[in-house]
Amino acid sequence: MAVRRLPHTKGRLAIIAGAGSLPHHVAEAARQQGEDPFIIALSREADADWVGFDHATLAIGDFAAISKTFAAEGIDRVVLSGAVRRRPDWRDIRPTLKTLAKVPSVLRTLVSGGDDAVLRMAMDLIEASGARVIGAHEVVPGLLADAGPIGEHSPTDEDRRDIDAAMAAANALGALDVGQGAIAVGGRVVALEGAEGTDAMLARVAELKADGRVSSRRRGVLVKLCKPQQDERADLPSIGPSTVAAAEAAGLAGIAVEAGRALVLERSSVIETANRCGLFVLGIERNARERPR
Repeated sequence: MAVRRLPHTKGRLAIIAGAGSLPHHVAEAARQQGEDPFIIALSREADADWVGFDHATLAIGDFAAISKTFAAEGIDRVVLSGAVRRRPDWRDIRPTLKTLAKVPSVLRTLVSGGDDAVLRMAMDLIEASGARVIGAHEVVPGLLADAGPIGEHSPTDEDRRDIDAAMAAANALGALDVGQGAIAVGGRVVALEGAEGTDAMLARVAELKADGRVSSRRRGVLVKLCKPQQDERADLPSIGPSTVAAAEAAGLAGIAVEAGRALVLERSSVIETANRCGLFVLGIERNARERPR
């Protein structure tokens, strides 16, 4: 069967790659659909080996070099993929003539804006360079979480109470543009995701349980949701095998993510790990009255 290119394509796809495995998943999937993706690996962030792909390593704030690369490689679409752990310093910002007028607002956003505001700023600057930003899920729709159990285990009634509590906390946290995840144990929210990320939050809960500050007799649930105001072209919530392993180490019963708006990386490994550990992984509908069973 002939390979189908993504719709509305004229030029080349670029993937601006941060840390983690997601950028490679997106790049490989794009190749399978007939694309020849060009990788812009962010210096001090990207940790993958890009041998076998056309790529360049550029600083996150060097929009002049990024714009020049877009022109040289015929880039017309861009996917932002992977974790970015450091904000660019104002001294790292190198604008183009098209983006020079935006520098004052860029600096304000870097100083006082939340993660979502910084991402929207980055997307605006990229599109000012003439490329269109698209979501990773538009390239790899198979990564999106389905509604219902992902694996052989399902939550108990107690787990569902924890899901409800953590959902409410994650919604409130996201509205503040702080994070996407929360953990509830015994119906009580015990941890909120901050800049440290999901795995570090899970490690913190494991320590709290070990110290007796959170009950080790109750298991608890991790919930990850899109922020209410989130632009879905970037930073969708994601989980992978390491998330499941960290949830087991924290003594949790399972993980719930937003169906259709969260990414499950290495799905077969997530399922195998969750089944082996006795954890559930569940796709939930944010507005549904009844949770998937």
